[in-house]
Amino acid sequence: MGLKAVKRARQASEPAEVVEEEVPATRGSEDEPKAKKVKWTNKTRTLVLSSRGIGHRGRHLLQDVQSMMPHSKSDSKMQKKESLFSVNEIAEMKNCDKCLLFEGRKGKDLFLWLANVARGPSVKFEVENIHTMAELKMTGNCLRASRPLLSFDKSFEADPHWKLVKELLTQIFGVPNHHPKSQPFFDHVLTFCVVDGKVWFRNFQILEETGSLSEIGPRMVLNPIKIFDGSFCGQTIWENARYVTPNSKRALLKKVKSRKYQEKVQARAAYEAGRPTEPTFRVDETDVVFQTLESDAPKASVEPTGKKSKKGKRKTST
Repeated sequence: MGLKAVKRARQASEPAEVVEEEVPATRGSEDEPKAKKVKWTNKTRTLVLSSRGIGHRGRHLLQDVQSMMPHSKSDSKMQKKESLFSVNEIAEMKNCDKCLLFEGRKGKDLFLWLANVARGPSVKFEVENIHTMAELKMTGNCLRASRPLLSFDKSFEADPHWKLVKELLTQIFGVPNHHPKSQPFFDHVLTFCVVDGKVWFRNFQILEETGSLSEIGPRMVLNPIKIFDGSFCGQTIWENARYVTPNSKRALLKKVKSRKYQEKVQARAAYEAGRPTEPTFRVDETDVVFQTLESDAPKASVEPTGKKSKKGKRKTST
C-alpha cells in the first residue's frame, strides 16, 4: 500500500501534458483570431536619420519610411563635418542596433546606407526614381503601425551579395512581433525585386483574401554601390563594377548637348569652304575696255569757297 500511495502522489505532482490545438490553414475575416501569448522578445530598433544637404524629395521620403516603421527612432540631422562613423555612437545612445541613413550630396543626389551597428556589415545605395506617398496619390491605404509582409524576388538567392542585402532588408524593415507601437495586423506588403542589377522597392495594400493588391507608395530604386565589412567602415567586400556616378552622368549629358553646337560650327565651316571664289556666270573679255581706272580719271580743281575776312581800318586821330 505504501508503494501505491507514493506512485499516486508522483502522478498528481507531475503536470499534465498540454495538447496544442492546430491552427487552421485559413481563417475568415469575420472569425475572431485566437488569443496568443503576448511576449515581446525581438527588441530590434532602427535608427532613421539624414545628413544636412538633403533635398525636399529625400526629406519627404524619410518621413514616409518613418511612418511605415513603428520600431524606428529619429534624430536630428548630421553635420557635414561629422564622419559617418559617429552614427554608431548615436545609435548606441538611442539603443538601436540597426541604422538607415539618408545622405544628400549637392542638393540633387541621394544615397542610402543600411548598416548593422553592432559588427556590420553596411551597404551603400544610390536612390533613384523617388516617388513619395503625397506625390503618387494612389488608392491604397493601410494602418499606420501595422506589420508588413516582406516579399523578395528569386534573384536574391542567386549571388552571395544579394543574400546579404536580403538579410539586412529583412532585419531593418521587418517589424518585431508584439512590438508595443505596432498593430497585430498584416494589411500591406513591401516588395523588393532585382531588375537590371538594382533593387526596386514598392508598397502595396492587401485588399482581399484572394490576394488583390493596390499600391500605396512610396516608390524608389536602390542602385547598390559597395558593401563594407564594418558599420560605415571596414574593408570593401563587394563593389558594383557597372556603377556610374551622378557627376559622370551629368558630364555625359553636357557632352551630348555640346555636340549640337559643334555640328553647327562644322556645317558653317563646310559652307564657307564650299562657296565659289570666282563668278559662276560667263564674262565677256571686251567689257574690260569700259572699266576706267581711278588714276586716269580727270581730277576737277576745286577752289575753296571760304569768305574773305574783312580787316577793320584804324581811325587816325586829328
